[in-house]
Amino acid sequence: MVSIKEVAKKAGVAISTVSKVLNDYPNVSAATKEKVNAAIRELNYIPNSIAAALSSKQYGRIALILDPKRQTQAIDQIFMQYLMGALDKAKELNVEVETIFTSMIAGMSVEEITGYFVSKSIVGVVIYGLSKEDKVLQRLIAGQGFSFVVVDAPIVNPRTTAIGIDHEQAQYDVAKKTVLDDGCRRVLYIAGRRDGYVTEQRLKGMKRLVEDLGLTMLVRHGEFSEKTAREIAFQYAKNKDVVVCASDLMAIGAMNALTEMDIFRPVCGFDGITLMGYVGKQMNTIRQDFYSISSQAIQEVKYLIDGQAGRQVRMPYSIVKMHYKDIIC
Repeated sequence: MVSIKEVAKKAGVAISTVSKVLNDYPNVSAATKEKVNAAIRELNYIPNSIAAALSSKQYGRIALILDPKRQTQAIDQIFMQYLMGALDKAKELNVEVETIFTSMIAGMSVEEITGYFVSKSIVGVVIYGLSKEDKVLQRLIAGQGFSFVVVDAPIVNPRTTAIGIDHEQAQYDVAKKTVLDDGCRRVLYIAGRRDGYVTEQRLKGMKRLVEDLGLTMLVRHGEFSEKTAREIAFQYAKNKDVVVCASDLMAIGAMNALTEMDIFRPVCGFDGITLMGYVGKQMNTIRQDFYSISSQAIQEVKYLIDGQAGRQVRMPYSIVKMHYKDIIC
């Protein structure tokens, strides 16, 4: 394992200077910081506080990186289920959890985030909803200085595990059931955010279904917004046979638009949020167990800290119709 002395030698500075950079001391010049950080990256240096925890199997804290700004009041259920699953499993494993919102590390460099984590004795990190545009977090993962679990992002390396359902197959399955049940041929597909990994995977499933069944498909991005999906449905749904949505919230928006236009088109969603049961129209959706996914994510961090290699973990899902009587029991 690389030592702080080797980093200092590589950067041509004193050991104390490396320590100051790691701990984000203000009285270090930008040029010196860059030399030290370049040496850290090149040597893949792991700070002593992390290395000690890894080698002795004494667990430090596990950070949960969440972005509540990407949620809305209507889908806070997902956010809370993630949080509860992680906290309950952490308690079971007797490890501490540090909740970090993305706003707390926004604008930080990889080196600054590393120093922040080290100062809080963080050795493992669970990242929820990583997007393609989160370049700093992606570089942090690539550096392998911590044990990472990413939820719904296809990134795996020796220190990183990816966990989530098979979004491509799940989208294929729920759309196929909806299309075949109603004999549909012309599909309006309302996808999620353009920078989302799950958007890419779910769209891949839809393209495969269209090819397998000889359908036609119009794709529009609803950005996981009920309002945007409603507007898309108003504009395009009348000339389509079915509306397939990449989230329940968008499905609700699309269904409301159809109701206002006084036309019927089958609509299906994705996620299985409780709100679907209150819509009044039963729609097919994919039910994910967000609590179990997050619980297993914490378990996977422990496996990584114990020395196991990163892997892809697939969690189960099911096709359901949300019933009001089921959600009030």
